[in-house]
Amino acid sequence: MKRYNITVNGTAYDVEVEEISSDAPAAAPAPARKAAPAPAPAAAKPSAGAGTPIKAPMPGNILDVKVSVGDSVQTGQVLIVLEALKMENDVVSTATGKVTSVLVKKGDTVNSDDVLVTVG
Repeated sequence: MKRYNITVNGTAYDVEVEEISSDAPAAAPAPARKAAPAPAPAAAKPSAGAGTPIKAPMPGNILDVKVSVGDSVQTGQVLIVLEALKMENDVVSTATGKVTSVLVKKGDTVNSDDVLVTVG
């Protein structure tokens, strides 16, 4: 057996590979697999409006969007409810003004630093 470290998409795996001598009988070839269908192209994300971007503080799922484009908001006002680690987290406005864009909807999954809302 030979051991190798292989990295796939940034994740390291320790694998063992059995070396077969040339006089050993060859294993039967694996049955052919059907090619998987090509993934559908991702839908274009809405573009951010002018103003202060309000970003996701952590990855999670959007439980509620409390504002829409054109709403007036104050600093500290709850804009989005984000579920992360089975906890509901309020994402609040860091600026006072009008909402110029809402880039997420209920049920969306977001990553850290994704822009959720823009306040101008």
